[in-house]
Amino acid sequence: MIGNLTLDEFPPVSTEKWDEVVRQDLKGATPKTKLFYRAEDLQSLEYLDSAPGEFPYTRGTRTDNEWRIQVVAHDAEGARAALNEGAEEICLVLGDQHIGEVLDALPVCPIHFEAGARAVELLEALARRPAAGGSVDYEPLANFDRAAVLASAVRKPGFRPITIPAHRFAESGATIVQELAFALAEGVEIVGQLSDHGLTPAASVQAMVFSCAVGPNYFQEIAKLRAARTLWARAVEAFDPPLGSAAKMVIHARTAHWNKTIYDSYVNVLRATTEAMAAVIGGADAVRVEAFDDCYREPQSAACRLARNTQLILKQEAWLDRSVDAGGGSYYLENLTDSLAREAWKLFQQIEAAGGFLKYSAAGALERDIAKSRADRDAAAATRRMPILGTNQYPNLQERRLPSIERIDPAPRAARVFEEIRLRTERYAERTGHTPRFLLLEAGDVKMRKARSGFCQSFFGCAGFEIEIADSITGDPDVVVLCSSDAAYADLAPRVIQELRAAGQHTPVIVAGNPVDSMEQLKQAGVADFVHVRVNAAEFLRAWQDRLGVGG
Repeated sequence: MIGNLTLDEFPPVSTEKWDEVVRQDLKGATPKTKLFYRAEDLQSLEYLDSAPGEFPYTRGTRTDNEWRIQVVAHDAEGARAALNEGAEEICLVLGDQHIGEVLDALPVCPIHFEAGARAVELLEALARRPAAGGSVDYEPLANFDRAAVLASAVRKPGFRPITIPAHRFAESGATIVQELAFALAEGVEIVGQLSDHGLTPAASVQAMVFSCAVGPNYFQEIAKLRAARTLWARAVEAFDPPLGSAAKMVIHARTAHWNKTIYDSYVNVLRATTEAMAAVIGGADAVRVEAFDDCYREPQSAACRLARNTQLILKQEAWLDRSVDAGGGSYYLENLTDSLAREAWKLFQQIEAAGGFLKYSAAGALERDIAKSRADRDAAAATRRMPILGTNQYPNLQERRLPSIERIDPAPRAARVFEEIRLRTERYAERTGHTPRFLLLEAGDVKMRKARSGFCQSFFGCAGFEIEIADSITGDPDVVVLCSSDAAYADLAPRVIQELRAAGQHTPVIVAGNPVDSMEQLKQAGVADFVHVRVNAAEFLRAWQDRLGVGG
């Protein structure tokens, strides 16, 4: 009931009627995606009657949402400090320490070991110790004989010695569908291979944990984790139908690294918060939040505290642990989950038809798939179709980052191309004492000139150039950018260029806009370039750096 009204008093509205309203609002344009969902869109979904903790685990593998707050530590002292400050699971990064001494000193708690090349050595040491919960970043693809022996030797309740590092696919550029399909294919390959080497499918499945990167597409990432559990449950069931009840995918989620930035790095806190929420609502078993400064220096204590407290707030203040599968039943989210699962299953079947994950990877197909997706992602960032706040959109014009950078981040981050451009300007300014100055010359129609000067301020600010907005030419700018309406440029541009030349200035002039009807005329008048939303911003800015002598 709403006030004194009941829902029965509102007449039903058909899908056809909604479609008609949408067409009217779009003025006949065809929408690129489905714009609304209704209960009828759920009729074909098979898993809707299942509850959290029930096969196929779309809604979660547990009847609660008590995820574990995972925090990185490098030694036993750091692990104890993290636990005292709110961590519930430790990700121990094993360096060159003596493994036995490290294990002896560790507190009793769930621990995920990042051992890298020392994973086999670590598992051999763990096999000689009492049972303890946790996991290891061991990937057994290189030697299944050894993997079967190790998995048998450390077969303990709550311990998972094998990690499927699905996060590496996303961080390298894979789409969400690819990440799901590749992780599923690798998991199936490992179960099959270990079964051929003496382990039962049940033992193989229960030895595995999946590590996923949760990126910026909020609803898609929630749906991704739900789809991942569904796909894994179906795949495991195919090995041995009675295994259905044991096919609970264990997911360690980490906030993505590929979308983090050096410039305006506090925005990374907001990005990580959204990603952590998606991981939690998606039903991850453990969640790790990256420190906001991790992409350019060893994380500072304040950044680590913010990362840890992000999850404490989500759990203790937002109470996200009190609701299981909060998105369940959403028409949109359920359809998105189903769509991702179906598309990932199709790709998984293609991989299986090619001989499985190992053969698909050995043939170079995996690398080619990811390279293409990464190129698409990089192109979207370069053309600003993928907005990166503070980096390729709305930069802080006063920010200087060169003194803060302590290390070169090798990861293929989307922001890298713009960061390199801006750092190039900073290095030039450091060498010469001069930052190229772009004068945005406003003229004519008030609405158009303000809109275009605002666009250009953000656009050229992404390169770290000094920006000035004025209605007359002052001083000796390196570049003048005309900001007016297309109709005004035919008169304005020649006049400004003539004034500059008469004053002995050969300052290049750029037109803000894409006046196709007068473009050739403007070029003949001396206009050097045209800047608008359809240009590749990264290429454009690099070209103008070269033209202005900004090297290095």
